[in-house]
Amino acid sequence: MDRRQFLAGTAALAGGALARPALAQGATEVSFFYPIAVGGPITKLIDAYAADFEKENPSIRIKPIYAGTYQETIVKALTAHKAGTPPVTSVLLSTDMFTLIDEDAIVPFDDFVKTEDDKKWLQSFFPGFMLNSQTGGKTWGAPFQRSTVVLYWNKELFKEAGLDPEKPPQTWDEQVAFAEKLTKRDASGNVTQWGIQIPSSGFPYWLFQGLATQAGAILANPEGTQTFYDKPEVIEALQYWVDLSRKHKVHPPGIVEWGTTPKDFFERKVAMMWTTTGNLTNVRNNAKFPFGVAMLPAGKRRGSPTGGGNFYISKKASPAEQQAAFQFIKWITTPERAAQWSIDTGYVAVRPDAYDTPAMKKYVGEFPQAAVARDQLEFAVAELSTHENQRVTKALNDGLQAALTGAKQPAQAMKDAQAEAERILKPYR
Repeated sequence: MDRRQFLAGTAALAGGALARPALAQGATEVSFFYPIAVGGPITKLIDAYAADFEKENPSIRIKPIYAGTYQETIVKALTAHKAGTPPVTSVLLSTDMFTLIDEDAIVPFDDFVKTEDDKKWLQSFFPGFMLNSQTGGKTWGAPFQRSTVVLYWNKELFKEAGLDPEKPPQTWDEQVAFAEKLTKRDASGNVTQWGIQIPSSGFPYWLFQGLATQAGAILANPEGTQTFYDKPEVIEALQYWVDLSRKHKVHPPGIVEWGTTPKDFFERKVAMMWTTTGNLTNVRNNAKFPFGVAMLPAGKRRGSPTGGGNFYISKKASPAEQQAAFQFIKWITTPERAAQWSIDTGYVAVRPDAYDTPAMKKYVGEFPQAAVARDQLEFAVAELSTHENQRVTKALNDGLQAALTGAKQPAQAMKDAQAEAERILKPYR
């Protein structure tokens, strides 16, 4: 769920496209929307996968199209679908599933599962990732770049504050106590180093879902037809977030930017941050200090939402194109490639057997932080996903931001968000 510039993607695409052989006579072309919304030189990796697949499958040509952020990519994919020229396959948010079904834009993977090998493949993913990939007894998305929210901490700053650099906070109370020790002020009382940052721009609902899960709340039903934004546990979670800045003064006030939070961490402006495991490679490459990665601290329980993108297959593509896309998706999600993708990007490898590959065993042996997000899957819940997902999520985001900026009290903010979500979802029940 990390952002990246669109231009780098299109430049890399142009380079990749030029390097490819001409399309073989009678070959099937698979257009492929990919969201440049992640850290690292992802376009080069995707171009390399496309070229490698074509070498092994000369009758299929993969054509990556870098479509901007996840939000821009779903808009472009649905616009192309309505115009009758959709990409054959797309990586879109796992939470876009209900929207894509309602728009009649995708086909279930079950239609292509013919052999024992196909069946094994469909059952190979972590169950936690299938919560946002299946509904009504069918599989609509194949997990690809998936994540959870994790806690990163600067071990040097822990040491300076008299904290054990190897021990992250385990509970909500510890998180506050540690953050108090880690917040530094100058002689005038201005903060020079914050204890903790939880971003509230871009994907506030996603980070908040970690807090809500820890408070013992689930934000929506599995059918995607009802939300529970105004439940007492949800309000308690929001109050905790608001209190970090208002009451404890260990978290920046107002809206904390998603994109600048890792930068603040690298520049030692913050000692602990919540962000996606998809930032792991970015942090490893840019932090000039020893850092730790941990599961999110527990409230009543541990918990994080899953996140990230799934592959989908377009309903308007021809049967030959759909079959070719299925072949490519199976190929790119083998244990070895799932492992390599995780090593290159920081995303969680989407299947357990990826962690048994020699490459992953070596990587986790040298860099144990890479196993944290996988281990946290045991406590993970489905990411918030409903019919009319963007509008229903916006209602929650608006409520969260109103509470964090002080425009509304947490209880009122969640009551208003629930009323709006209820209005949007009522026709689906």
